[in-house]
Amino acid sequence: MPALSNLITDETPDLAIQIRRLEIIMEALRDPETGCPWDIAQTFATIAPYTIEEGYEVADAIAQENWGELRGELGDLLFQTVFHAQMAREAGHFTLTDVVKAIADKMVFRHPHVFGDQSNAKSPEQQVKDWETIKALERAGKAQKGVLDGVALGLPALLRAAKLQNRAARVGFDWPEVAQVVDKLAEEVGELVEARDTLTPDDLEEEFGDLLFVMANIGRHLGLDPEGALRRANDKFTRRFAYIEAGLSARGKSPEQSDLAEMDALWNEIRQAEKAAKG
Repeated sequence: MPALSNLITDETPDLAIQIRRLEIIMEALRDPETGCPWDIAQTFATIAPYTIEEGYEVADAIAQENWGELRGELGDLLFQTVFHAQMAREAGHFTLTDVVKAIADKMVFRHPHVFGDQSNAKSPEQQVKDWETIKALERAGKAQKGVLDGVALGLPALLRAAKLQNRAARVGFDWPEVAQVVDKLAEEVGELVEARDTLTPDDLEEEFGDLLFVMANIGRHLGLDPEGALRRANDKFTRRFAYIEAGLSARGKSPEQSDLAEMDALWNEIRQAEKAAKG
C-alpha cells in the first residue's frame, strides 16, 4: 500500500494528490484482509443503485441552490466512480486512470470546434446536429448501428422516453405539430378509460405506459424536460400537503381525523396563496 499512512490525512490542495488519496482509501476499504467487510462484499450491481441515488442528490442540491451541500454531493458521486473503477481494476477490466483518460479523450473528440481546426462560429442548434453526428460515429465504432442504440436502460423511465423520442425525431420520425401529439394523448386517455374494466392488469399497465410516453412527447414538443417537470410537480404536491398537515395540526387534528372536504379547502387556500404570490 503506497504511502497510505501519509496520504490518508493529506491536506495538500493539489488535485492529483487528492485524487490519488481517494484511490488509496478505496483500495484500503476493499483490501480482502484488512478492509471494510461491507465494501469488500459489494459488486457493480449492488453499488449501481447508490450511484443513481447520488446523482439525484446532486440534482437536489442544485435545485435548492445549496452550494455547500452540492460540494459534498459531488464528492459522493465522485466516490462512486472511484468505487466502480476499483472493482474494475480488481477484475482486470480497467483503472481509474483509464476512466479519466477516456472521458478526456471523448470531450476532445466531440469538440473539434474547440480543440481542433473547426470554427466555433456556429449556432447552438448546429452544434446539437454536429454532436449527434459525432455520437453516431462513436456508436458505429461500438457496433451500435440502430438510432436508439446506446440510450441507457437504467435511466428513469420518463427521462429515457424523452431521449428515445429525441433520437427518433432527429431522423424524421416525429409529429410535425404539437396539436397532433395532443390528439394522440386524447386517444390514449380514451382507450385507457374505456378498457379499464375489461383489460388484464398487464394490458392495463401497457395502456397506461402508452399514455405516459405520449405525455413525455408533449413535453419534448414544448421544449420542456418531462423528468424535471414531474420533479417540480412532486415538490409542489409535497409543499401543499405539508400546508394541509400544518393547518390540521393547528386545529388539533391529523389527516386521518379529517375528511376530503376539509383537506381540499386547505389545499385551495395554499394554491390561491401561491398564485397571489406570483402576482
